[in-house]
Amino acid sequence: MDMFGHVKNVVRELIDISLVLIALAIVLSILVGGTLPFFGNVVTNLTDLVGKLGSNGLVGLIVLGVILWLFSGRGTAVARK
Repeated sequence: MDMFGHVKNVVRELIDISLVLIALAIVLSILVGGTLPFFGNVVTNLTDLVGKLGSNGLVGLIVLGVILWLFSGRGTAVARK
């Protein structure tokens, strides 16, 4: 049995689900406005993160590049099968 492969697939599925929930939270927060009960204040947290990365200059760009690299090339779990 390929236990590590199974664990990797489970982690990929969890990441896919969390990215969909983040996107849903952003859309709902924009439509409804304010803090949502389950999702919190996602838009404010994201703008704070972008502001912190932007204020750190080169280090912020490097961190942003690493984050983009981590998520690049990742389709949905269905597309990888």
